Amino acid sequence: MRLAVLSLLALFASIEVGAVTFRASIDESRWEMESSRFSCRLRQEVPAYGIATFEHPAGEAVRFALTPIQKEQVVGRATLIAEASDWQPGIEPQVLGQVEPAESGLIEVAPELAQNMLAALFRGMTPTFNTENWYGTPDTLKVGISAANFQSAYTDYLNCVAGLLPVNFRQIARTAILFPSGASELSPATRERLDLIALYVSADDSIQSIYVDGHSDNLGRRLLNRDLSKRRAEVVTRYLVQLGVPEDKIVTRYHGERYPVVPNTSAENRARNRRVTVRLEREGGTAR
Repeated sequence: MRLAVLSLLALFASIEVGAVTFRASIDESRWEMESSRFSCRLRQEVPAYGIATFEHPAGEAVRFALTPIQKEQVVGRATLIAEASDWQPGIEPQVLGQVEPAESGLIEVAPELAQNMLAALFRGMTPTFNTENWYGTPDTLKVGISAANFQSAYTDYLNCVAGLLPVNFRQIARTAILFPSGASELSPATRERLDLIALYVSADDSIQSIYVDGHSDNLGRRLLNRDLSKRRAEVVTRYLVQLGVPEDKIVTRYHGERYPVVPNTSAENRARNRRVTVRLEREGGTAR
């Protein structure tokens, strides 16, 4: 492994002179921060190349994307190297990993590697994507993310991340709450899930409606199952209202055994059908 890393470093050191390089100078390097409780975005323009973006959505890990202005600049696999910045003479480069760009040239980096990029920038180094065959030519392409002026922006980023919600809309928009046979009481785990839903609704003013639908399996009499599904839906609604969710946003319905999510052919399937579903709907289907 060490030999392979050394070989990669030697390769890119040998082609440095002839490389087509895009990187913001110290004077050009600007970091823009977009903050909310739903997402933290840290962006830098790479002059004449595109936009580098670190994005940390609520409830997820940070990810990175390098979006080119012109498509198809990157052909084939790119090697990501943390290179010494101009003010770091003598610092050895470090291979962070390899990525497969999309056909359009968009480079997306997985969370662990994105975190390593942030760590390199914090140390003052320049994460640089290196690839051969720029636009399909024999030229080598180097695209660097400048560490100049990064420290203050990184502090703002950390403060933003600390204030993110624990979940995002995609994670919370559809929830199935399961019940034991014949029961309509909320378990501690169910309460924790409903706590998250209420917290999210309080922060997202685009939530227009919350649909609470009660269901049962097919064991027992149909009218009793309908009543049981009603009690299950109502206990969920009451708990959400207690947490501060506006009651006029909640639509409570109950269906008994009419709409099983899976056939009632086994104990496992019946357990999945004994449920209350909570569905959040946004005004105009907007996304955050």
